[in-house]
Amino acid sequence: MPRTIVNLSEENKRWLDREARERHVSMTSLVSEAVSSYRMRAEASGRPDLQSALKDSAGLWQGGDGLAWQERLRGEWDERS
Repeated sequence: MPRTIVNLSEENKRWLDREARERHVSMTSLVSEAVSSYRMRAEASGRPDLQSALKDSAGLWQGGDGLAWQERLRGEWDERS
C-alpha cells in the first residue's frame, strides 16, 4: 500500500489522535476510512466525469446544422439592439 504525507491543522491532528484512541484503531486506519467514505459519497452523487458526459450526450442533437442554429439565435440578439 502506498504511503502518503498529509498536512493537518493542530486541532484536526489532536482530534484524529483522540478519535483513534477511543476507537482503538490507528490514525492511518481512520484516515483511510475517511477517504474511502468520501470517495463513495462522491461517486454515488451521480456526477459523471467529463468523458462520460461527452460520451453519453454524443449524437443527441437532431436539429440539423448546429452552427447554423447558433448563428440564427445570435442574430436575434443583434436584431433586438
